[in-house]
Amino acid sequence: MSTLTIFQDTQPEQPVLVTSDPVAIAAQLKPLGVRFERWEGPTIPARDADEETVLATYRPFLDKLMGETCAGSADVLRVDANTPNWDTLRGKFLSEHTHSEDEVRFFVHGGGHFILHVADRIYDVECTQTDLISVPEGTKHWFDGGPTPDFVTLRIFTHKEGWVAAYTGTDLAHKFLAYPL
Repeated sequence: MSTLTIFQDTQPEQPVLVTSDPVAIAAQLKPLGVRFERWEGPTIPARDADEETVLATYRPFLDKLMGETCAGSADVLRVDANTPNWDTLRGKFLSEHTHSEDEVRFFVHGGGHFILHVADRIYDVECTQTDLISVPEGTKHWFDGGPTPDFVTLRIFTHKEGWVAAYTGTDLAHKFLAYPL
């Protein structure tokens, strides 16, 4: 189940808001320029389906989204407990950063937490199967897939080189971990 938890950025132990209503999540994130929606409809492909099958399943959604956002490509990312160097990758994802283009993910299977830092608030968006999130370029954020990740996502890019992280150098992400280290 998708969940949004909002905190003051100085109080990680006291949420200001917690909701699992997808409509309320989208409404809270929209003023930040964050797109959040559920892609309901197609039969979800098997977890081990090849990339072509996954992309074909969601092609109508992808074509619409890519047309609206001028994105140029999509691929499939699979991460699980057997992913090499996950601890190192997780450490990179857990550092607050920005990108020079929107970061767009659709969760085919599993889930993870996109955690945004906007003004003096932390927005912890737990994304699950059939969730789409688009974090606008320049938005400070981090991602936590947990110590034992298990997700399959579609990644949508305008330019793959735009996904390079620009780290802010703060340790704020470690104060708002979705999962313990």
